[in-house]
Amino acid sequence: MNSRMPQPSEKHRKRTQTPGLRSTAPWIICVVSALVIVSPVILAQTPDQTQKTITLEELQQMALQNNPTLAQSSANIRAAEGRKNQSGLYPNPTVGYQGEEIRGGSFRGGEQGFFVQQNIVLGGKLGLNRKIFEQEKKQAETEADEQKLRVLTNVRMSYIQALAAQQTLQLRQNLSKLAQDAVETSHQLANVGQADAPDVLESEVEAQQAELAMAMAEQNRQRVWKELGAVVGNPRFPLMSLEGNLEETSSVNPDDLVEHMVNESPVAKIADLGVKRAEAALARAKREPIPDLQLRGGMQQNRELSETSGRPVGLQGFADVGVQIPMFNRNQGNVAAAKADLDRAQREVQRVKLALRERAARVVQNYTFSETAVARYKNQMIPRAQKAYDMYMNKYHSMAAAYPQVLIAQRTLMQLEVSYVNALENFATSSLALQSYLLTDGLEAPSQPGGTDQPVREVNIPFQMSASPQER
Repeated sequence: MNSRMPQPSEKHRKRTQTPGLRSTAPWIICVVSALVIVSPVILAQTPDQTQKTITLEELQQMALQNNPTLAQSSANIRAAEGRKNQSGLYPNPTVGYQGEEIRGGSFRGGEQGFFVQQNIVLGGKLGLNRKIFEQEKKQAETEADEQKLRVLTNVRMSYIQALAAQQTLQLRQNLSKLAQDAVETSHQLANVGQADAPDVLESEVEAQQAELAMAMAEQNRQRVWKELGAVVGNPRFPLMSLEGNLEETSSVNPDDLVEHMVNESPVAKIADLGVKRAEAALARAKREPIPDLQLRGGMQQNRELSETSGRPVGLQGFADVGVQIPMFNRNQGNVAAAKADLDRAQREVQRVKLALRERAARVVQNYTFSETAVARYKNQMIPRAQKAYDMYMNKYHSMAAAYPQVLIAQRTLMQLEVSYVNALENFATSSLALQSYLLTDGLEAPSQPGGTDQPVREVNIPFQMSASPQER
């Protein structure tokens, strides 16, 4: 960027050494020093006193109370409990009327009465039904725990992004103010012959760019805040200042977290429960050929006259007992289907773990790069830019450097501060995603019990790092 800056002419250098102008230099240096002596880091950390502050814990509590997906997961548990109870209920008995030989003459109305019919379920099929839906209930409960983790992680993720947007906006506001002050100072220097017209134009362009960057930062903060309001269940959530420090994020071992994620993630547990459900369904299908006992009995009034006594036969009972012989249909088709479902469920466990590894690879890469970037910005680039800025200031005080060089050094320092915040945001969100099993989408509806769970529906973390300070 320095190569594009116009270099002072020899005539300009001579003007800076003339006795008439030398007397004006001290007050100009004082003005410039007052404008640029303030540290960008200190300005960036100044909180906004005009807005109410809110903490991460308060935001998470709001989400637990208002996020509709948590109520959906609770409803899924109740529905699974209802299906479990229904599957184990005994079949209802049948009560009815029965009449035979209903006619007049010697039959005198025939035989009329009632019957009661009941099927006795054998083979423990009702207990196996309950086992199937017990696994579904466990899936729903695990899904509820997963959804709660998704919501809390999403709130924390949005909080980190909103905090970064807040700090970026403060930096952009400071940079815009300094750029405007630089325009005024450039005009003052031009009036006394210590700045050329290109220097003034360059400062004006810098001021306009700073204003656009500040407007973009403001819009980005508004967008992130609206997303945060949606996650906590309050779409009209008023804009507030956030309390927190992005530099407090501690380092983690990403490889260990990936292994822990693959084995302990709620989505992996749901897949394992899917295998148990498929095993229970297969056991139930194999028991289906065992026939149920069919019982039927009743009483009837026989009005037909007895041949021996000549009187009506009267009240008589009857009973039937039967079973269905599994000769042709032994449920072989459903058994084959249940075996296929079990094989699919076992493959689903592998798929889920591979999907977690696939998505985690990008997050690990982003985490590793952002960790390196944070260290570089904090320990190397920003200290060196600060040192360069101080050196230019000292040279300018001794009239050995032009004021545009001071502006360039100052702008580079503050641009690095913005990129540092960007790197901190990426570092914090990547670390959080790995520690939260990549469960970051708090507004996605929880999966239905028995359905195919999507282990990684969305990972709303910024994967792209800025290549240069000017890109953000």
